[in-house]
Amino acid sequence: EVQLVESGGGLVQPGGSLRLSCAVSGSPIGNYDMAWVRQAPGKGLERVSGINRSGTRTEYADSVAGRFTISRDNAKNMLFLQMNSLQIEDTAVYYCAIGFFGHNVRGQGTQVTVSS
Repeated sequence: EVQLVESGGGLVQPGGSLRLSCAVSGSPIGNYDMAWVRQAPGKGLERVSGINRSGTRTEYADSVAGRFTISRDNAKNMLFLQMNSLQIEDTAVYYCAIGFFGHNVRGQGTQVTVSS
């Protein structure tokens, strides 16, 4: 059984940065395309970014393109999301997920709050 555990969330001021991490266990992460998705209060799930198995292809939602960077370390079974220039609208619970569009198994999430 694959398990995903996110970390790195927190409270940050607008314009700040955070780096989210996702530790994968139970199966080599290299077997999967991966994604980050988020859910803001009162809203549905939004795919933030996806990355293919080798890390050679990435996609971003228009709302985060140019500010967020997804990456992976298959040797360490880890997925990352570097978030820069954070905006209040980025406040959400962030989940890592299996699948390029994040439609498969997700972790428990990590809260990101952007507030002054």
